[in-house]
Parts: sequence; C-alpha cells; structure tokens
Amino acid sequence: MKLLVSFVFLFSIAVLSSLTESASSYFNVLDYGANGNGKKDDSEAFLKAWNDVCASTEDNPTLRVPSGKTFLLNPLKFQGPCKSKRINFDLGGSVMAPTKDEWSGDGVDKWIQFYDIDSLTVKGDGRFDGQGSSWWDKDCHKHCKRPTAIFFHNCNGLHLSKTKHVNSGKNHMSINCCNDVIISDIHITAPDESPNTDGIDISGSKNVRIQDSFIGTGDDCVAINDGSSNIDITGLTCGPGHGISIGSLGKNGDYNVVENVYVSDCILQDTQNGVRIKTWEGGYGYAKNITFEKITLENVKNPIIIDQHYTGREIKVSDVTYRNVHGTSANEKAITLDCSRARCTNIIMEEVNITTSTSDEEAKSFCQNADGKSTSTVPPVPCLSKSH
Repeated sequence: MKLLVSFVFLFSIAVLSSLTESASSYFNVLDYGANGNGKKDDSEAFLKAWNDVCASTEDNPTLRVPSGKTFLLNPLKFQGPCKSKRINFDLGGSVMAPTKDEWSGDGVDKWIQFYDIDSLTVKGDGRFDGQGSSWWDKDCHKHCKRPTAIFFHNCNGLHLSKTKHVNSGKNHMSINCCNDVIISDIHITAPDESPNTDGIDISGSKNVRIQDSFIGTGDDCVAINDGSSNIDITGLTCGPGHGISIGSLGKNGDYNVVENVYVSDCILQDTQNGVRIKTWEGGYGYAKNITFEKITLENVKNPIIIDQHYTGREIKVSDVTYRNVHGTSANEKAITLDCSRARCTNIIMEEVNITTSTSDEEAKSFCQNADGKSTSTVPPVPCLSKSH
C-alpha cells in the first residue's frame, strides 16, 4: 500500500511538473496587460510578452493571442534573435491596425514586423486586419506612403499557416531575405479595387513554398521579385487581383535576378493577368528556369503574358515553360510574348488551350522576339516552332 501511495505521489508530482513546464512556455498577452477590446492600444503588452518569449530558454516558447478578442496594435517590431531554437506566435484572436487618422509611430511603411527570428512559426485561426480602406482613396494612393501589413525580414525556417489577412493599406505580406519558408492554408482578401494590395511579395529569398491557400486582392496574388530563387507555389486559388507575377524586375535601371520558379495546380479567377513576367525598361539581369504547370484560368484578361518594354540594358528572359494551361480569357488576346531585343529564349508551350469567355470571339496570340517550341497550343503562337 505504501508503495502504491508513493507511486501515486511521485506520478502526481511528475504530472504537475509537466503541466507547470508546459504552462511556463506560453506567454499570454492578457497576462501582460492587453485589453483586447479593439479600442485600447495593446502594443506595449504585446512587446512585453514578446521580450519574455524571445528571452526564454524553454523549448518552443509561444506568444499566445487568445481567441474571442480583438487587439488594437500600433506599428511594432518583434525583434530577434531569440534564445530558443524555435519560437511560436499563436494567433487565436484578431489583431487590428489603426486607421490612417489614428496612425502613430515612426513612419507608415510597415505595420507589424518580424526581424531576425529563426525557426519562427506563426499559426492560428485568428486574423490580421490592416483596416486599409482609409488608405485607399485616390489622393492618398498618389501622395501617401502606405503600410505593408506584415513584414518578415531575415526569418529563416519560417512557417506560416492557417491565418487570415484582410484589408492591408498596401501589400498584405512581404517575405524579405528569408530562406526555407513554408506558407500554407492561409486566406488573404481585399476588395478588387483596392490599390497595390498584393497578397504576398517575395524578395531576396530562397526556398520558399506557398501551398493550398486563397488570395483575392486588388493587385498581384503573389509577386516574385529580385534575388528570389527556388520558389514553389502549388494549390493556390487567386482572384480577384493581378495574378501570379515574376517582377516587376529592373526598376530604376537596377540589376535584378529571379530563377527556379515552379507554379503548379493553381486556379486564377477573374484576374487582370494570369501568369506574368514583367520587366522595366533600362533594367538588366535575368529571369530563368520558370515553369507554370496545371494552371486553370477562368475569365482572365491576360492569361499568359511576358511584358518587356526596352531601351538600352535589358532583363534576359529564358527557359520558361507553360505546360497544361487551360481555361478562358476575358480578352481575345490570350497569349502575349512581348520580349526585348535580347529575345526570350527557350520558351516552351505544351498542352495549352485557352479560349475566350464569349463564343463570338476567337482567342489570339501576339509575340515578338521570342524563340522556342510549342506543342498542342491553342491559340497557336507563330514565333514558336511547332513540335509533333
């Protein structure tokens, strides 16, 4: 009997110790003074909680944003590096940006920033609300700096999943100088008339995977910019918006490069562009090894487009494959390959079938300065040689 009591006692101590250890690795913003009523500024409480999370030596310390509450946050930065090898940001509730008239802090170009944090996981059923409508009027669009909602910089091993993102003042998310990133099951929305509200912008980053997500905004669903390589996008539904874009590249005469991009099993609905490569005149560099495969188009205005306006130095576009791309175009011009004098080389089209949304128009293509091959392509692309 004594042996049994001793065992029960020791087991209880072990359970309590385990619970205490588990509880100690969670840092709930409510315990740091956050109110969560959507009116009071909770930024200070979030930063205090973050400082403890980042300083924790526990395994997987977690900043917890509880469900059922809305937290008003002014611009803030979650700064690393942190002591633990893995850090979690558990978003259960909603976080909300101030409106333009209520904005405070240094500058207005970014709302929430994550800097220098390795193996960061951001997940949960909560949402980031950029309250962007106050930034979208025409006067502000032309003359105001507007904020990116979520900005990740030098966050290697980043995992982002299941979160919702709505109504950013500018682009919803930027992935900058981050390697080994997985983004999955996220939902990004803004009205189709909202200006420059890109879903995800990628720059200077390698080994980035975006999968099984929905993005419908007023600009690019995904924009892949300078210094990005090994980008994999699968299972994305995009629309409204401007489609999936490589670029723009070479703005202000800059040297820009993008390579090794694979886009597959994606649906584009009522977008301005489908899959696009765009470069600025005067820029130089290259975009190469790009594949668009198993793409479904529904009433897309420019389904396939390479858009290069050129003077002087040029971005070289090469090794681009369009395979099993099918659907409908809102315009009669379904395929545009408008390449620079440096020519687009090794452009491959296989099993491409695009018709117009209206039965009284026949889909057409336009191409100049492009070389490559096409197989089973409708509409035919005259500058690409046919293979059988």
